[in-house]
Amino acid sequence: MAESQTNERFDRWLGNINRACGQFSGQFLAEGFHGSLQEYHANAMKLSMVNIAHARLLRTQREIDGGNDAWFYTVFQLDGEAVMEQGDSQALMRRGDITLIDASRPSRFTYSQTARQISLLVPRHLLEQNLRTGVIPCAQRLDAGMPVVKMSQRLLHESMKNPTLNVGESEAALEAIICLLRPVLQVRDAVPSKREKQLDRVMGLIDNNIQSEDLRPEWIASEAGMSVRSLYRMFADKGLVVAQYIKNRRLDLCAQALRTANSSEKLAGIGYHWGFTDHSHFSTAFKLRFGISPGEYRKRWQ
Repeated sequence: MAESQTNERFDRWLGNINRACGQFSGQFLAEGFHGSLQEYHANAMKLSMVNIAHARLLRTQREIDGGNDAWFYTVFQLDGEAVMEQGDSQALMRRGDITLIDASRPSRFTYSQTARQISLLVPRHLLEQNLRTGVIPCAQRLDAGMPVVKMSQRLLHESMKNPTLNVGESEAALEAIICLLRPVLQVRDAVPSKREKQLDRVMGLIDNNIQSEDLRPEWIASEAGMSVRSLYRMFADKGLVVAQYIKNRRLDLCAQALRTANSSEKLAGIGYHWGFTDHSHFSTAFKLRFGISPGEYRKRWQ
């Protein structure tokens, strides 16, 4: 009877997690399981405070395929301990620590004792814009004693106290948190290697020709003096795909344009300006990346 009641409590709690944070499966680890969730929404700031003990959450490929993966979870540990795993990395989280988890890759969270966390949903495009050429380290513990971690925690809590933040203010708070964490999220060689310099040159080629219909891997490779295979490999080493990177850069530039566009400016014209010749494709791709249509995005900013 007790186990049945625990099952019911866990299922209710997991349902709340799936509604607020995305799709997860999981299991309780002991009859002492308990869990609660509080949501905080202030336009671009979307976060959940989770209290949990004796449970495990899993995000497998099945859950990823069945939901939205356009996020990173920025996990702020408030109390207790938790183990966050992704790929070959494992972070033992203690009070004040922060870690990142990529929603597009399988992960596992284990709570063997009582723990309290805040999970902040950071749109993928915001994080990738700021860390454009680096690999984003996930499931790596950012120590509570680091000054930038302390400042990020403080900024998060101050933002939570102001639920009336408008769109611009809330997105600025998100970007500020990312900027604070940037030095510890992106570790680059003090002296760029030849390969890093070549990648920077390729990124510059893409940005300088982003509006061109001829911007394809074959053209980029030719201009950079390398084979297409080497170009693909160079991007793959950074966890990137050439065509996807180009499309995302175009979408990010479209989003920037929509923030200042007036209501009379045609959406198709904005998409076309940044390399999308088909409006239907532009609208679909934009919604996949940002979670809303171009028209709705413009309305929110206005």
